[in-house]
Amino acid sequence: MSIVHLVVGGARSGKSEYAEGCAKALSKKVTYIATAIDTDGSMSDRIKKHIESRPSTWPTIEQFIHFKSIEQHKDFIGADVILLDCMTVMMTNLMFAYHQDYEAISPEQLDEVESNIIGEFDSLVDSCRKHGKELILVTNEVGLGLVAPYKLGNYFRDISGRVNRYVATLADEVTFVAVGLPLKLKVAE
Repeated sequence: MSIVHLVVGGARSGKSEYAEGCAKALSKKVTYIATAIDTDGSMSDRIKKHIESRPSTWPTIEQFIHFKSIEQHKDFIGADVILLDCMTVMMTNLMFAYHQDYEAISPEQLDEVESNIIGEFDSLVDSCRKHGKELILVTNEVGLGLVAPYKLGNYFRDISGRVNRYVATLADEVTFVAVGLPLKLKVAE
């Protein structure tokens, strides 16, 4: 039986390091799914630091969309553990990939964006369960911060919060990480 483990925390909380430690404890056959897109110098630096922090023996799949096809990827097939870091960046990329005008979007279009995002996570979770893969998902808790002064920021916060809650219902384990310390919110039975 595969376990889905959601690791959630604020920015720079230590959640990625915690998730990597969990993956190492489960198996040496870990495949890392990197969802970031290198858009500028700042993101390049963040990506570089993430690469340096994880074992060089872990294959990396750079992907944030089309998870229905993940089962055919050789690095998915060869892994015991799949570690996706991070859901928050993935959701951002997906929101932009759908080419919506978020200043003029209708409620129905916004619901469709959210439904498509949920569909991507459903596909990944289903594939991992079907093939007996342990899945660790890393995400930011965005509900503890300020309210954005613009529509896109509020839409992102709302979608991210609801998707995080949805994935938490699918997860067997949920861990909240703050200041590098894990707090178990949901434990596999």
